Amino acid sequence: MKKLLLLSTLICFTLICTAQDEPILLDDSTFVKVEEDAELFEEVSELNPQRAALLSAIFPGMGQVYNKQYWKVPIVLAGVITFGHFINYNNKVYHGLRNATLLTSKGQTNPYQSIISSESALVRNRDLFRRNRDFLIILGSAFYILQIVDAHVSAHLDEFKVNDKLALGIEPSIQSTPLFSQALGVSFVLKF
Repeated sequence: MKKLLLLSTLICFTLICTAQDEPILLDDSTFVKVEEDAELFEEVSELNPQRAALLSAIFPGMGQVYNKQYWKVPIVLAGVITFGHFINYNNKVYHGLRNATLLTSKGQTNPYQSIISSESALVRNRDLFRRNRDFLIILGSAFYILQIVDAHVSAHLDEFKVNDKLALGIEPSIQSTPLFSQALGVSFVLKF
């Protein structure tokens, strides 16, 4: 009997909950429709953050050009070229040392005999250059992702209006100490 009463109560409660009508919104309601919200974004910002991120992912620095932040392009390109160069250098040296280690293990002379004489030093240097190459690949990937995120965030921030009266300045300051002397320092001044 208790189970039947519980089951009938649950069924009635379910029917009551599903019988709710959609709320009626008045014309002067404060709710905004989704379609109007999308148009409002297009009016405020002319930059598309997804496009900026996509351009920056395809070719590093193009998202910054799309955002009209041309001063960031040399920084991005210099970072990509620098990481690429050092990854390539460490990879070449690693493969040379790996081949020299294989030749030494077979009893042949290696091309690095005049620089590195012992086999243990050869193995240590091989592992060092492999570790450096792998670490630079990780750092280069982080730099690549960071420049994509920078382009995406900069495109989003373009829709905000910046007040020219708001400024952050660095100024020298002189402050008194508890011992009645003065100390020189630097202060950050935020002006509204």
